[in-house]
Amino acid sequence: MAKKIACLITDMFEDSEYTEPAKAYVEAGHEVLSIGTEKGKEVKGKQGEATTTIDYSIDEVNPTDYDALFLPGGFSPDILRADDRFVEFTKTFMDEKKPVFAICHGPQLLINAKALNGRTVTGYKSIKVDLENAGANYKDEEVVVCGNQLVTSRTPDDIPAFTRESCKLLS
Repeated sequence: MAKKIACLITDMFEDSEYTEPAKAYVEAGHEVLSIGTEKGKEVKGKQGEATTTIDYSIDEVNPTDYDALFLPGGFSPDILRADDRFVEFTKTFMDEKKPVFAICHGPQLLINAKALNGRTVTGYKSIKVDLENAGANYKDEEVVVCGNQLVTSRTPDDIPAFTRESCKLLS
């Protein structure tokens, strides 16, 4: 059954960490909708290779309308976590035990949502201590699946494992 996936994203996302999983989700029959600060705004990846147009403003959406949450890395999660609306949106998915897929710096939104205590996760090595300080059990592995809900990966090199495990949770 097709799932509706919310993707929280803004400028300076890691290009391949958005484009490759999003493409895999769509090819598997799911819908990926980008959510940012302003509907219709074009946001650019930090490598300058990818752009996407925001489908919905954070003020137009409700987490209950989505089946899963996708958090690509780059600087985008750090920018978005300064905005409580994105943090609350993220927290709702964790509280409701809906699937959440976060790669590289994506878990920064989960840190600010205070949703990682007791969770087993991975992420980019520069946020390892932040993840541990948030109460997470950090594993240096290409993909970590926690509680049949949360899928995390470290870098663009881990995208194949990340998309494989997140697609499993969606099916």
